[in-house]
Amino acid sequence: MEKLQNIIRFLESLAPPSLQESYDNSGLIVGHPDWDIKGALVCLDSTEEVVDEAIQQGCNLIVAHHPILFSGLKRFNGKNYVERTIIKAIKNDIAIYAIHTNLDNVAAGVNAEICSRLGLGNTKILDPRKGQIKKLVTYCPIPDADKVRDALFAAGAGHIGNYDECSFNTQGVGTFRPTEGANPVLGQIGSRHSGDEIRIETVFPQYIEKQVLAALFAAHPFEEVAYELFITENQHQGIGSGMVGNLPKPMNMVEFMKMVKELLGVKTLRHTAIFKDSVSRVAVCGGSGSFLLPQAIASGADVFVTSDYKYHQFFDAEGKIIILDIGHFESEQFTKDLLYRELSAKFTTFALRLSGIDTNPVKYF
Repeated sequence: MEKLQNIIRFLESLAPPSLQESYDNSGLIVGHPDWDIKGALVCLDSTEEVVDEAIQQGCNLIVAHHPILFSGLKRFNGKNYVERTIIKAIKNDIAIYAIHTNLDNVAAGVNAEICSRLGLGNTKILDPRKGQIKKLVTYCPIPDADKVRDALFAAGAGHIGNYDECSFNTQGVGTFRPTEGANPVLGQIGSRHSGDEIRIETVFPQYIEKQVLAALFAAHPFEEVAYELFITENQHQGIGSGMVGNLPKPMNMVEFMKMVKELLGVKTLRHTAIFKDSVSRVAVCGGSGSFLLPQAIASGADVFVTSDYKYHQFFDAEGKIIILDIGHFESEQFTKDLLYRELSAKFTTFALRLSGIDTNPVKYF
């Protein structure tokens, strides 16, 4: 068995909760972090049938992509499927954890899974998010600079694209005067001290701020650590919506559409007019992706694979890109395979199962 809190900690290292959209409800919905987990069932939607499946499989944790609960409930009387699912999970001591738009917004998440299944290479985030990178500035004696830098890098700071251990360092003179009650490493109480110091500057994603500061305080020799934090407007290339990539070689557009249907298990494709003979660059977005159409066009993509397009939104393509609406379930169905792979590679202390329930509410005739 494994403590639920350990499983949650791992899932949140894959997709930090702070990256979810404002309307979302990712995280632990039912259960307590101290519970011992003997089995976990991975699914797309945590419906009543899936809870029944968890009971039959001996699983007391459901890891779902979609939250069963988006807004508050005032009553639990089983009048709808949401209430019935929550009641059944609670009665059977089954925890429910959702990892939704935060998994959409990381580079190795939902959209990367689609790109992989379509064989796309040279992939990158379609709409990188701003305001996710913080800059840390700190100062320390020259002999301690390597120790402080190493600690910051080990905590996750200093990553820029395909480079790590990135920092900028300048030498100067620092001054301070220890007052009564201080326990200075350098200098004397009541006297101003001057010493050669290094100004260290580095960056980190804001969701790891606590661990970066903890590393700084642990490694720094001074009892009072001088540091500054800044939010930057830089785009974080590993956080954001959608992805875009290239096919190994150009394909005939109709053949590409057939491939999409086959590889993604799509029964019906809705699409705009086919005005291009071939496709080489593809934009994707799991789930509802119409908001990314301008970015898909700007990326130079020939086609945009996504879902949930409304009638009038198809006109927005304006002959600049071909929209392929493959269906919401179809665009996210392989998310459970992604989660299963990650969990099975990390844990061997509890049984892990893939749900066999088809939770797609849309049927085709």
